[in-house]
Amino acid sequence: MRLLVVNFAGDIRADYYRLSSGGSETYYAQKYSIESYAKLRQHAEEVADLVYITQEAYNEILPNGVRAIGCGFRRFEDIDPKKIIQLIEKYNPTHLVLFTVDENILNWAVEKKIPTITTFANAISIQSSSPLHRLVRRIKNHRIVSLLNQPNIEWVGSYGINSSRKLQKLGVKPEKIVPWDFLIDANPGNFSPKLLQADKQSWNLCYVGAICKNKGVGDLLKAVKVLKARGISVRLNLVGSDDSNFAKNIVIKLGLEDSVELLGFVPNHEVEPLMNSMDLVIVPSRHNYPEGFPLVIHHALRACTPIVASNHPMFKGYLQHHVNAMIFSEANVSALADCVEEVLTNADIYRRISAVSHATWHQLRLPVQWADLVNRWVSQSSSDHQWLAEHSLNGSKQVAKEKVYLHADYA
Repeated sequence: MRLLVVNFAGDIRADYYRLSSGGSETYYAQKYSIESYAKLRQHAEEVADLVYITQEAYNEILPNGVRAIGCGFRRFEDIDPKKIIQLIEKYNPTHLVLFTVDENILNWAVEKKIPTITTFANAISIQSSSPLHRLVRRIKNHRIVSLLNQPNIEWVGSYGINSSRKLQKLGVKPEKIVPWDFLIDANPGNFSPKLLQADKQSWNLCYVGAICKNKGVGDLLKAVKVLKARGISVRLNLVGSDDSNFAKNIVIKLGLEDSVELLGFVPNHEVEPLMNSMDLVIVPSRHNYPEGFPLVIHHALRACTPIVASNHPMFKGYLQHHVNAMIFSEANVSALADCVEEVLTNADIYRRISAVSHATWHQLRLPVQWADLVNRWVSQSSSDHQWLAEHSLNGSKQVAKEKVYLHADYA
């Protein structure tokens, strides 16, 4: 078996050598991912990880025995589908794992009848800004679903229940869909529930993630402007790369230089302590951003800092307004500001939301982790095949888990 894992981003070569020399994780479960690739070698003659976004092109075997293939595309706009297919064909895999939704690779795998499993980290996008774009999106999604239902696409793993249910709604066979969980922590950590500090002169808000329009960053910055106009003093801390100056330009345009701090990259181990030191964590994603289920929510729940989130479809059923979060309509700046104002002026709501953070975190856990999904597939044993079937959307284990969640008591 020659197993190839295909990733959109996450420079495995750079990550491996940084971690080996004692460096910090730059994103959650980075060490876990690299170690998981190496463990797959017990089932395969060779394991390789191909990554689209890397600083340079490379093809080498790392000291842990995993082959690292970097495509050398520095930006999304640089990606050349033909070159990716050429690199895959050069490696000549017998089995394929797809982390990213890529119609070109799916089509290639189906044509070549390569046994394939997906472990999608993001949901398939269905939202578009215009009727024409929506039509194009529907046509593209129809093709992707048709490919995913082909016999050689043996399992369709998707991060989280909602993204998995979306695939089912689009037409993917539920017996093939296996929801998986990215979290590797056994418990929610040691942070304690928080109380609202009524005597504060200014409130600290936190955003962690991609700095772009569809993540709702522009909406959040405008909400800060609205809150200031209402006489509510807030300071927004933005964590994430702003290489395009998207946030910086809006901050200058709105005159928010004294109310917004662009923190840039923050090591993964510092994210939860930072969140715990904040008064609120904001997750303003617009519907057209293809969320799976953002790790920022898991981090915020572990930090016990109340969340103000949009009504993104991937959050539905998990985050409930006035119960374990404050929820506003996507892209509605005034509603976002209202939620922030309400929770920061109501000590009881703030206390209740913070108090159920760890209970919510536990309810979000799924029994299948990424390594479980892939290892049990590549083992090719009948018992592991049965285990995967039991954890599919139609499987007994998954049905039981969802029944428990639907009756969750946060009180």
